[in-house]
This record gives sequence, C-alpha cells and structure tokens, in this order.
Amino acid sequence: MAKRFAAEGADVVISDVAHDVETIPYGMGSEKDLHETAALVRALGRRCVAEVADVRNEEDMARVVRNAIAELGHIDIVVANAGVYAAKSFWDISQAEWDEMIAINLTGAWQTTKAVAPHMMERLTGVVIYSASINAVEGATNFLHYAAAKHGVLGIMRSAALELAPFNIRVNAVLPGPVDSPMHNNQVSRGIIGGRPDASREDVLSAVLGWNALRGRTMLPPDAIANAVVWLASDQAEHITGLELKVDAGHGLLPGMNMSPINDESIMSVKSDFDHGIR
Repeated sequence: MAKRFAAEGADVVISDVAHDVETIPYGMGSEKDLHETAALVRALGRRCVAEVADVRNEEDMARVVRNAIAELGHIDIVVANAGVYAAKSFWDISQAEWDEMIAINLTGAWQTTKAVAPHMMERLTGVVIYSASINAVEGATNFLHYAAAKHGVLGIMRSAALELAPFNIRVNAVLPGPVDSPMHNNQVSRGIIGGRPDASREDVLSAVLGWNALRGRTMLPPDAIANAVVWLASDQAEHITGLELKVDAGHGLLPGMNMSPINDESIMSVKSDFDHGIR
C-alpha cells in the first residue's frame, strides 16, 4: 500500500508496533521492515515518515499524527490496516488472547481514526479506509475473536461515515480474502489453512482455490488490496462513502458447503475433546 500510494504521487506515513505480540503465533513486522518500507517509498521520490507506534495506544497514535503534520503539512488519507489473527476453538481462547485480538484489530481502528479525525474535520476534507476482512460479513470456524473484531470494524466504518460526512470526509472499508503475505506465509498459518501441521505452501495455494469463485484464483497478491485502497482514496471514488468493498475473488458469491459434516460419532469426539479441555 505504501509503495502504491507513493507511485501515485503521495507522501506517506507508516507506523508499526515493530515487535512480536505474545498471544499471536507467528512473527510480527520488525523495525527493520518498517525502515525498508520507508526506503522503498523514498526510492520512488516521495517523502516518508516512519514511526514505531502501537495502534492500541492513544498517545502513540496522537504522536504519529503530530509528527506527520509537522513533517508533511497535512494528512489527506488514513488507512487503518494494522491487524493480526490466530486460530483456536472459542471455548479455548484465553482472556489475554481475546483482549489482544480485540485491542489490535478493533480498538486500533478506532484509535487511528480518533487521532486523525479532528485534523481532517478542521480542513473539511479527508478519506478514511479500513482493512476489514471477508470474515467481517461471515462467521469463521476457530476464528471467533477475529471475526468478532472484524465485524466490529464495519460498525466503526458505518458510524464514522455518518459522523464525518458533514465534514466532507469519506469513510469506507476493504474486505480482503486470503492474501499472499507474511501473515499467511508461515508454518503456523500453513497448518491452519492446509489442514495439517506440516502443510506446505503448495498445499495452502491448492486449498484456497476452493474458497474462490473466479477461475484459478488462490491467495490474492498484496497489490490486489493495495489497488482497491488507492482507488477508494482517489477522486474516482469521490462520491463513495460507507462502502464495504469485497476483494475476494468471488468468495462471497459461493453458496457454501459443510466440509466436515457432523454425525453422532463425531459429536461425541468433539464432546470428548471439550471435556478433556475443561479438565
């Protein structure tokens, strides 16, 4: 996204927590990644402000906005893109795992908007775009806390769109399907999607073929999401607000299928696992 905005002539502000999160089973972006992204933006001839910040922290996000305005003069567009995921039966999710998922994916979206909104309101212009998910509009087996947070992001989007419309600020959300990014390119995620701990990248790409309606589409390239976000931020979308834009290769069109039909024997197996978990 940073590269795409820079290619369109935008100066860019990026922020990341830049360390691992205890309850998330894969590695987060690092400070090195943050500065490498900034270098890619600058290589395109644009300015870049790069800040280590935590979207859960109001003071951190206020600092990012202050520094961005000091360096660049104003902020026209904000993309609330920070997010994490993890998989576990909802009855096994710990309080810490729930709190962290909601704090990053949901509270982070609110804190980001809260930090930048007064500046945009004063200028009577701006665009806010949220990264939601296809799981913002459908349930998800073993992703209850993630789905709950992403459903909440759409609630933030719709409400913020109403409150900010009088200030000429557009607010929309992109709902991606699975994206071919480091969030999925790790062994924990491969095991979740591929259905077994030793699943390979090829197993994952094959599995995701069955999630999409469009022929031959598997995990989406990051550019697919970046292109949608840049379009929503552009003048071509100047009359669009409150939109849930699915970028999912037609996943939402599919009628759905129960890949694990339950019979009495499997119910007893689930009950046994549950009882063992509580003991």
